[in-house]
Amino acid sequence: MGRIKGITVTLYTRTADGYDAFGAPVYKETAVDVGNVLVAPSSDTDVVNAMQLYGKKAVYTLGIPKGDEHDWEDVAVGFFGKKWRTFGFGSEGIDGLIPLGWTKKVMVERYG
Repeated sequence: MGRIKGITVTLYTRTADGYDAFGAPVYKETAVDVGNVLVAPSSDTDVVNAMQLYGKKAVYTLGIPKGDEHDWEDVAVGFFGKKWRTFGFGSEGIDGLIPLGWTKKVMVERYG
């Protein structure tokens, strides 16, 4: 029996890079590869709940590895040759109480 292993996902982090003519912040996007991310199709229940709560269709759910310090809230991610966007509030458990290597969970929708 094989060991569970995630894939490498590209996370597009945003950092403030000044302001436009109207005073709104302008962001610079930087690609960061994050390894061992689990990618699973969202369950029917997750799809319905996400549609009711956020008005967005959850396509995949990502399992974020323990120890990852990136901000996964409302950011673009790339995997399977496509670009996706996380949405909603991710859920997170306590590292010591979860037996496997992933402690956070976020949902993604198709983007761009």
